[in-house]
Amino acid sequence: MSSLSGHDLPSPEEVIPGDCKDEEKAMVTELGSRSELIANGYYEERQAFRQGLRERHIQMIALAGTIGTGLFLSSGRAIANSGPLGSFLGYSIVGLSVSSIMFAIGELGALVPLNGGIVRYSEYFFDPALSFANGWNLVYSYLVSIPAEVTAAAVLIEFWITINNAVWITIFGVLMTATAVLLVRVYGELEFGFSMLKIMLVIGINIMALVITCGGGPNHESIGFQYWKSPGPFVQYLGIKGSLGRFLGFWTTMNNAVYSYSGIEVITAAAAETRNPRRAIPQAARRIFIRIILFYVITIFMVGLVVPSNDPSLLRSTGTASQSPFVIAATRAGIKVVPSIINAVILTSAWSSGNSNMLSGSRVLYGLAVHGHAPKVFRRINRFGVPYVSVALFSVFICLGYMTISSTASTVFNWLQDLVSVSTIINWLSICVVYLRFYYGCKKQNIDRHRDLPYAAPWQPYATWATLILYIVLLLTGGYSTFMRGKWSNETFVSSYINIPIILLLYFGFKLWKKSKIVPLDELPIRQFIEIYQRNPEPAPKPKRGLHRLNILWS
Repeated sequence: MSSLSGHDLPSPEEVIPGDCKDEEKAMVTELGSRSELIANGYYEERQAFRQGLRERHIQMIALAGTIGTGLFLSSGRAIANSGPLGSFLGYSIVGLSVSSIMFAIGELGALVPLNGGIVRYSEYFFDPALSFANGWNLVYSYLVSIPAEVTAAAVLIEFWITINNAVWITIFGVLMTATAVLLVRVYGELEFGFSMLKIMLVIGINIMALVITCGGGPNHESIGFQYWKSPGPFVQYLGIKGSLGRFLGFWTTMNNAVYSYSGIEVITAAAAETRNPRRAIPQAARRIFIRIILFYVITIFMVGLVVPSNDPSLLRSTGTASQSPFVIAATRAGIKVVPSIINAVILTSAWSSGNSNMLSGSRVLYGLAVHGHAPKVFRRINRFGVPYVSVALFSVFICLGYMTISSTASTVFNWLQDLVSVSTIINWLSICVVYLRFYYGCKKQNIDRHRDLPYAAPWQPYATWATLILYIVLLLTGGYSTFMRGKWSNETFVSSYINIPIILLLYFGFKLWKKSKIVPLDELPIRQFIEIYQRNPEPAPKPKRGLHRLNILWS
């Protein structure tokens, strides 16, 4: 490990058989020239990075890593736009489709446990041009999202004390950078702790909502399904009467839900730094469905019970706990201690999200550099096994957060955020396309996924096809409101559709520049990775004993 510290980690094309261990040399000799390159690159990367992420880290990151401001703060806007039933249906449908995304990325990540996630899978199983295009789309998204999370944390502090936001932006920026350049296990332990806090908060606020609904609050008013009757289960969105207005409210909430679920695929971003990834990643993927029901669908259902959709506070944007629908419900019921508790946990959520974006962004950039799609310098790693140059780039862009201090610069920063507002959908579409190529590549090469792969996703390819169609429609209709009479908005149009020409320009520009081609199905290097998997079995998990049998959160 130390011999690689501070130096470039070789790309697969630059590695020679002599770099492998003795037992690995024999293996790559059997596989042929192409297999040799892939195998050598795989072993170099796995040896260079420290496997500091344990199974419990991956389990908890998958369980609660994406629970944040989207659920705690933005869920109120979903209720206001579509009503309790409309928001419940919207979050349920998107949650079901997100499960398909997790199954697909879990199958790919278990077979190819390398850093960079979809950037690496696109390179091997579809087209280097898509790896380049979606990779830089993600890098740009993270470059803007990280300072946005830092700024959000600074705003949350204002709930208790008012100091110049530049102070808090600096403090949180330094903390995120320090976390990112240390051992990846530090990140894992932080995320583990943050996830526990978020899980306890979700459980607590749902119990609170149930108590309020049943009349157990200080005002002793039993609500039941009162708000489903008046103002009703749906909202007449944009003032449009009838079934069309109700449908548009429901459809708008689908995009709100996408934001709440964004980043859920992060479990494979640092796969090369994950211990026993072929067991940890599938476990996280398999359990995602029940977790979405428990932590998202039930929560949005409970929100709809305790807050009426016509409460004006739901559309108030303060950036603090005061806009949370649960705080609004507690205030209506006369409960006073809840706002500070929720604000504290949301603060840790913002910090957690920034850490996660820093990790994912730096690994995506590293993955791009490995395949020659980014400058070679971004492959450099430090003695802790961290791609520190990639981390440094994202750390510098935290300074964008200072733009929010000036009203004029803040407008520019908001536009930068708008430009990546649909990058999550673009990324999920890429995952669907790459997975389908992988699936049909297995068919073409007569590979039995259930027998030969470490993990085979269920309901395929039907679930991925349905998800692909859904997100194409969501992408094309994301800015539908701006085309309605009297509703035109330049900002809405740009934020909804600018990613489409950008991704197409990057994709076809790379193809013209590098003359890349879509890899034929019979040439996808699936068997090479299966060979690596079969020759490197992971140790069997230890059976649970005593009180550990009661642990249902992680293995």
